[in-house]
Amino acid sequence: MPARAPAGRKRFWKQAQLVPQDGAYAVELDGRCVRLPGKTALCVPSRALAEALVAEWQAAGQEGGGYFTPDDLPLTGIAGSMLERIPQARDGVLESLLAYANSDLVCYRDGAQGKLAAQQAALWDPWLAWLGKTYGVAFHTTHGVMPIRQSGQDLQALGAAMQGMTDAQLAVLGVAVPALGSLVLGLALMGGAAVEELVACATVDERHQMAVWGQDTEVTDRIASMQMELETAARFNALTR
Repeated sequence: MPARAPAGRKRFWKQAQLVPQDGAYAVELDGRCVRLPGKTALCVPSRALAEALVAEWQAAGQEGGGYFTPDDLPLTGIAGSMLERIPQARDGVLESLLAYANSDLVCYRDGAQGKLAAQQAALWDPWLAWLGKTYGVAFHTTHGVMPIRQSGQDLQALGAAMQGMTDAQLAVLGVAVPALGSLVLGLALMGGAAVEELVACATVDERHQMAVWGQDTEVTDRIASMQMELETAARFNALTR
């Protein structure tokens, strides 16, 4: 059998470096600026973020036979969203994020209203209270899977608050909200909540099931992947503050 081709792309540079550029900081590889898929230069206003991006590119492909994949460049992925995707489609991004309000994980409780429902309430109710205090909205909750709709007034207020967010903040939400299945928890991460606490909130159902039926490696792997994704989003958020 012929040898299987290595996964990813071959590393083609020797040195990544930070270069000040018009009040911002560009990432260069052997003197050439990194270009995102839409040809935008990888150039950010935060020096701390630029230094982290340089370190990410310098490490990419150093192992694994000199090949790298997008998974080796998670901060660059979020930066690409901040620099290209969100400026080009900001209204669509806001709409897609706000849509999570009507299917938000923390608003749908166990229909049996037993031990799991009590765990959900203990973990989720404080974040709904935080949402009300921070954004002035009160999300409705339900027991079971029948869909509910949040009030138009609350959605309008939350949408107005999100409209005022920076492209960097929306890029963080673009990672955190789908990973958590919750706009509420995504906003909490952007506000500085601990990743471990949010992962625990987002996986209470899975952990309850494993407590009853035993460990499931697919589930634990998925939880570990969520943890890594959110840690990257939280780090990006901290580097752009």
